[in-house]
Amino acid sequence: MFSQTVEYALRAMVVLASRPSSPITTHTIATDSRVPADYLIKVLQSLARAGLVTSQRGKNGGHLLTRTAREINILEIVNAVDPICRIKTCPLDLHGENLCPLHRKMDDALASTEKAFRSTNLAELLVGPTKDRPLCLEEEACHA
Repeated sequence: MFSQTVEYALRAMVVLASRPSSPITTHTIATDSRVPADYLIKVLQSLARAGLVTSQRGKNGGHLLTRTAREINILEIVNAVDPICRIKTCPLDLHGENLCPLHRKMDDALASTEKAFRSTNLAELLVGPTKDRPLCLEEEACHA
């Protein structure tokens, strides 16, 4: 349901949120999040354009969150890299703004996802039943 870009952005943000006090290099984020570095650069650029991440150049440079993990919700991250597109009019141009039952259900699912992501902040992804960060260690486990 979600693009690989969304998955990578969420993983990168979890890494940044786990160490908020000092800049983290692209290489470290890529290694810790298991995101290809070349792809990560593009993801970080999108997150920066959305105002979620800032970058510092130089010897002690790297990336930082622009706000605390509690102040960033998951929907902001998703929409920064691959926005959720609600269904506002009939995609087949048959019903105008009156959605048929199929497209109404699809839009209801999208609305539910938006609500869940809006009500979940990044800090909540750092807390869990184990000390492990919520990143998939096995690629198969991520797509099971």
